[in-house]
Amino acid sequence: MRVLVIGASGYVGSRVVPAFLAIGCTVRAAARNPTALRRFWWHHQVETARVDVTAAHTLPPAFDDVDVVVYLVHGMRSAHFRDLDLAAARTVRHAVDASPVTRVVYVSGFVPECAPDALSEHLLSRWEVEQELSRSRRTVITLRAGMVLGSGSTSFEVLGQLAGRLPVTVVPDWMESRVEPIAVVDLVAAVLGAAVADTPTDSFDVGCGQSLRYPELLRLYGQVTGMPRAQVTVAGLPGAVIRRFGSWLTEVPSGTVAALMESLRHDMTARDRRCIGRLAPAAHRPLGIVQALQRAVLPTDAGVPCAQRDPMGALPGDPEWAVAAAEARRYSAVGIPPRRRPSV
Repeated sequence: MRVLVIGASGYVGSRVVPAFLAIGCTVRAAARNPTALRRFWWHHQVETARVDVTAAHTLPPAFDDVDVVVYLVHGMRSAHFRDLDLAAARTVRHAVDASPVTRVVYVSGFVPECAPDALSEHLLSRWEVEQELSRSRRTVITLRAGMVLGSGSTSFEVLGQLAGRLPVTVVPDWMESRVEPIAVVDLVAAVLGAAVADTPTDSFDVGCGQSLRYPELLRLYGQVTGMPRAQVTVAGLPGAVIRRFGSWLTEVPSGTVAALMESLRHDMTARDRRCIGRLAPAAHRPLGIVQALQRAVLPTDAGVPCAQRDPMGALPGDPEWAVAAAEARRYSAVGIPPRRRPSV
């Protein structure tokens, strides 16, 4: 099977590519700047393609002789990311229908049970892209996920930096929504399953099977990392203030932080477990929250070859700000200030 991964330079893409390689697939990794893929340990094992999903002429060469497209593009940094994402999805759909591609796998977000106009911009954009891609004449499998746990994941790093940067964690009273995370290794397993499952166009919720309120997740992170923090719930804090504060407190790009925090007004949990047995083997058991957190914060052993390291941990190619966050976790847990960035 020949697989094209669009968005291979992103966090999920960087874990999806080696997983497909491990099961014997030929992988074409696509990025706007293919040279950016050289920072990943697997770059010499893949074909590369220059793909800009807003430029239709870059798509046909990348889609040539491809069976499955994995679409992992999400824009949250631009003020107009919703319009850009929808236009890109439309361009990709047209290219898919004109190509030999038989299937598209799209990783989206949970869709809470509410009217579309009640969704955050971030979640509404994911839903609109799903709807657009699903108009394709080919099979389109959408995986709806919430917070992805793993060192280097944007949502995980936001969680850790909000939980550990200050001696007291301030929580607005409206941030009581329930969250159901998923370990990146389980999300990758769902992507691989969706690429081959004998099922028509459909969407599947994917999660760990456990949920808790966001303040409880912040406390749990502190317990797992050995950095517990007191929490203070404050009433009446406007969402705009919290988003600005979160952007200031974290090293994650501010537009991304604002989009993610806006989504915390909704319960982000799976509605069903159809993915088990349909996309993943019936015996598959996703990692629980505690186990996923524990694996995500473990120090990296630079002596272990990258192909043998736990994908839940830090890997070469992860964003610089995520590498710095992993370093801070490593030292803060034992009360030692970081002196140099560890090799990953």
